[in-house]
Amino acid sequence: MTVRPLRVRDQRAWREARQRNAAWLVPWEATVPPDLGIRPSTFAGLVRRMRRQARQGTTYPFAVEVDGRFAGQVTVTNIARGSAQFGSVGYWIDRQYAGRGAIPRAVALVVDHCFTAAGLHRVEIAIRPENTNSLRVVEKLGLAEYGYAPRYLHIDGDWRDHRLYAITREECPEGLLARLSEPESHQ
Repeated sequence: MTVRPLRVRDQRAWREARQRNAAWLVPWEATVPPDLGIRPSTFAGLVRRMRRQARQGTTYPFAVEVDGRFAGQVTVTNIARGSAQFGSVGYWIDRQYAGRGAIPRAVALVVDHCFTAAGLHRVEIAIRPENTNSLRVVEKLGLAEYGYAPRYLHIDGDWRDHRLYAITREECPEGLLARLSEPESHQ
């Protein structure tokens, strides 16, 4: 499993994975409320915007590869600097790679990057209560649940409730990947 920056040349593999998994992903994917009148951007436009935001330190988009093939994405967004130093992590994976531990490892690697190279102090993950697969990811990683947010994000056409999880740098001084790899880890 490899985590690397998302690239424009990932377009075909990204689109194929999204199309192949559309029904599986729709209940969990953020949507823009229709009354805002915002049109979705092209994949190339999305990647260029995210890369610009990465240079500014406000978003970090990563591709996840399994056995050398594009398998999903982990993105850190809403990065706040100054006294906050935190960001939000979102992720998705092609169903054919689900259940193999790729996303917990990918999220752990991204969080470790956030705590070291990016200098963040806290990382948060918001998950719909019905999303048992994503809840298993934070369970494996040992993230603490700290709240419940009614109507938190617009997903699949409506405002949806979310369970909120977070971890700070102090909670995993050896890194989240090391914690995940421990025999007595939170799995």
